[in-house]
Order: sequence, then C-alpha cells, then structure tokens
Amino acid sequence: MELMGGGKFKGCFVFVFFVALLVGLVSGIGVNWGTQLSHPLPASTVVKMLRDNGFQKVKLFDADPDILSGLKKSGIQVMVGIPNDMLYTLANSMQAAEKWVSKNVSAHVSSGGVDIRYVAVGNEPFLSTYNGTFEATTLPALQNIQSALVKAGLGNQVKVTVPLNADVYQSAQMPSDGDFRQDIHDLMVQIVKFLSQNNAPFTVNIYPFISLYSDANFPVDYAFFNGFQSPINDNGRIYDNVFDANYDTLVWALQKNGFANMPIIVGEVGWPTDGDRNANLQYAQRFNQGFMSRYIAGKGTPMRPGPMDAYLFSLIDEDSKSIQPGNFERHWGLFYYDGQPKYQLNIGSRTNGLVAATGVAYLAKKWCILKPSANLNDDQVAPSVAYACQNADCTSLGYQTSCGGLDARGNISYAFNSYYQVNDQIDSACRFPGLSVVTDKDPSSGDCKFRIMIQTDSAGLYGNGRIGSLRIVLLVFLFFSLL
Repeated sequence: MELMGGGKFKGCFVFVFFVALLVGLVSGIGVNWGTQLSHPLPASTVVKMLRDNGFQKVKLFDADPDILSGLKKSGIQVMVGIPNDMLYTLANSMQAAEKWVSKNVSAHVSSGGVDIRYVAVGNEPFLSTYNGTFEATTLPALQNIQSALVKAGLGNQVKVTVPLNADVYQSAQMPSDGDFRQDIHDLMVQIVKFLSQNNAPFTVNIYPFISLYSDANFPVDYAFFNGFQSPINDNGRIYDNVFDANYDTLVWALQKNGFANMPIIVGEVGWPTDGDRNANLQYAQRFNQGFMSRYIAGKGTPMRPGPMDAYLFSLIDEDSKSIQPGNFERHWGLFYYDGQPKYQLNIGSRTNGLVAATGVAYLAKKWCILKPSANLNDDQVAPSVAYACQNADCTSLGYQTSCGGLDARGNISYAFNSYYQVNDQIDSACRFPGLSVVTDKDPSSGDCKFRIMIQTDSAGLYGNGRIGSLRIVLLVFLFFSLL
C-alpha cells in the first residue's frame, strides 16, 4: 500500500537515517605516513594535507615526536609504530617497555592531545626473508607493551597489534583452505590468542600488486576489482579479485583456530606508480579507486560482508626507502614527494579528489644534465652515473617505467639531475668531470619528469636507502644498452 503524505516523508526520513547509520559504521579511510624521504615535508604541512583530504586515521612506523606534535588536536586517530630493531630490547626489559610507552604514548595522550588508538609492535616481523630473526621477540615485546599500557592506565584506550604480511597464512587453493604458515603456526595462534584476550585487532598488509609482480602468469584483471572473467567459486562464495580471496584466507585461518570473530585491520593496501612495468598511474588509480569504491559502500568480502577498517599505502613517495624488494618501493605514494597528487581519487571525504599540499617551496628552476658536447664513450661516464645513482634515486629508469623511453643521453642526464637535486642544487653536485652542465631549460620528456627539489632543513639526510651494488650495475647496464 502506498504511503500517503507524511507517510512518504517518514519513509524518506527512515531511509536517510539508515544511510547515515551505515556511513557512520564505515569509519573514514586511514593512510600510512612513511618518512624515509631525503627531503620530507614539514609535519605541519602533512597534517594539514591529511585534514584537507579528509583522512581520519594515520598509521606511523615509529613515534617521531615532531610528527606527533603536529597531530596534536588534529582530530586524526593515530597508530604509532615500534620498529623491528627495538623488539629485542622491549622483549627483554619491562622497564624499557614502560619507558617507551611513557615517552611515546602517555606523554602525547595525556598532555599533548594526540588521539593515539594503537601501538603497532614491529612491522611484518615474520617475513620469510627475515629467516626467523624476530620470531622469539615479537610476542614478548607485544606482552610487555600491553602490560606497560595497562600500568599507564591506557589499557582500554590504546590497543596493541602486530602488522603482519599476508605470508603468515597460506592456502593450498581456495580461501577456505586457509591456515597459518606451518613453520610459525603455533606462534601465530599464541599471538592471536593474546590479541583476543586484550580486545585487540589482527592487522594484515595485503598487496595484490605483489601477486602480479612475482608471478608472470598471474591474471592481471584478478589483481583489480573489475574485469576478471573467471571468478573462483569456493563452496558458493564467489571471488573475482585476489584481495577478497586473500582477506578471506585469513578469515578462515582465524576461524579454524578458534577466533572467528577476531577484528581485522588492513594495515597496508595500495599500488605503486613507477619502478616496474605494472607500476604506473593508470593501474594505481584503477586499483585504489576500485578499493575505495567498495570501502565507501561498506561492501566487505564474502566471508566478512560489511564495513572494513583499512589504511591506504601510502601517503607520499619515499625516495630513501630500500629497494631490495624492487624499484617500485619508492613509488607507493598517493602524492609525489612535494605533496602533489598523482591522480584523481575519491576517498569518500568532502572533496571530489585529492587535495595538494599547500605552502610548499621549491629550489630554483634549474637542472643538471649531460653536456651536449659530452662524448658517451668517455671513460668517466659509467663511474659518474654509478655514483649518482648510488647516492640519489634512479628508480624511474627501467623497462616500461615513467622514464623508460629516454635514450642514453637522457638516462645520464636524469641520473645527474637526481644527484644534483637531492644535494640541494649545490654547485659541486653538478661537477661530473667534463660531463655535466646546469641548465634552466626543463629536460623533462613526456611522462618522465626531471624533478626540482623542495626546500627543507634535511640536506644531507639521503643515503639510508642506497641502492645495492648489483642494482647500480643493472642501472648502468641499462644506460649503455641504449648506446
């Protein structure tokens, strides 16, 4: 029967109320704020950028006091982090754990007005590439930090968690086959039990890009949220993307071990934009918008329908990160190094797209390039390029990367300019013997941008993520393969 007059209004009100309730259940998206940059933006600039874009949560990899001060009274929920190299100390000293909590949590929560919700104990400590280095210390460190939070009166306000890579669980074929990795199964159950006892969440990092990167036969469309024509049927549950399948493999692992209702946080999810043939702006926009559309709608997965808790990875490119996993590691940002958005992305905030950082100051519009008169056969070319790339970021050079179309002269110029900019355009940074010259003509070509560095107080900080010698050799080989 059709409602009349006020009945229609009442029905409309109920619908609007339901939608508002649903939106309330879908907490705003979070984002990871990494700081491995040669020239980081000021914390105040980044916090304003977070607020301008409507990010409601931020995940940190340490507890930098300047960043936490910048987050004071920002209205942004914070997850602070404990690096893996601190786990041994915190596992073996309750006093160290109490001191860490006092300095990095209590001081900021009680008097600083920072809304700290979680402490991330370690970061992917059980990666198989670590060969068990942190297996004996992660749980004791977790327990000590929890005890320290309780002693500080923060046990109900701040929860512990351990961000884990998705390789801690596995499946023979279907998500329903999921269980924890055999070599750490008992340890994982102990950790999950401890988290459950303390009403703390399980945090997992899921990267469909890595599935595509590590397997040449992986179906490309299965890495995204649209276009896959051969979905997997797992006892009536349909999977048309690898994210859902991966997430539900974890759900099954938890369920099989007695923790069916364990809350899950997706600590990292995203797509890089450079450094690999599958890392580009188009794929990154496709993946992140696909994820955000589902996130905003509160769609969830076949095993866990409904709203999800997640943090995008990451906020800004980090040119000092280690590239041991691959050249793409420095290009996960939604924003470039200077806070400029890479592409349009609707994250469900009050804006229609990403909002750039404001008040960013740049160095002069000048670049260091290979002299037009320089001879490519000069014996100084190879060592000069190797030196530049060892001490700056050359990861945009490579097969089907943003600068993959440059010729040999362009490659060399890119390397020289990267070194010049990371050293704040000092004159001595463009004195490659008889090879380089400073120009005021932008050498950028197509998608390949020769950057101009921003003004910061961080000169000389580059080098924490230097390229390994093997990768330098490969880059130099790339340059001269075009001769």
